Parts: sequence; structure tokens; C-alpha cells
Amino acid sequence: MNIMTVNGYYAKIEYDPEIDLFRGEILGLNGGADFYGKTPEELRKEFKISLETFLDVCKEKGVPAKRDFSGKFNLRMSKELHNKISVEAAAAGKSINQWVVDVVSSAFEHK
Repeated sequence: MNIMTVNGYYAKIEYDPEIDLFRGEILGLNGGADFYGKTPEELRKEFKISLETFLDVCKEKGVPAKRDFSGKFNLRMSKELHNKISVEAAAAGKSINQWVVDVVSSAFEHK
């Protein structure tokens, strides 16, 4: 996965062939912040600079730096998949919601 972490913030890293650099986009912010570099070391350095700049601007403006998530989202799927999930949840003695939360949480335990 192309994720870099600095001070609890995450950035998605992609290669931009047009400028022959790696581009990082800091995720989960209440606005946009990106950075560029040729090497992992340069990317990490630029990530820190971009993040500090973004945090300073947020502080000056009195706005939160991170997006606020409600903990809720709608999920659309086929009727067949919905049925399979319902069966698995019932077999585990859980609600569909709790079963999905457990499955998604377990996907992050190995990261």
C-alpha cells in the first residue's frame, strides 16, 4: 500500500510521470495539502513541512485540521451479498452492523 505516516497523519503516495516525482496527498484533513519528492527521505521531509504549514494555517484561522467523521456511512451492495452477510452475522450471533464492524476492524489489525 502506498501510505506514509507522520505524527499520526496519513498520506497517499503516487508517482507522477509528467514531473518525474512522487506526490503525496495528506488524508483526512479539513482541506487539501500535498507534497512532492524524489526519494522516500525527501517525501517524508516534505510531508512534515506541508503538514506543519497546514496545521499552522488552521490554527491561525481557528478551524480544526482534521475532518470530523460521524461514524456512520451507507453501504450499497447486491441483494445476494446482503443476504450472505445477514446469514454470516446471524450465525455469529451478531447484528449485521456489528458483524461488518468486526470484519472491517480485523482487516486493520494486520497493518
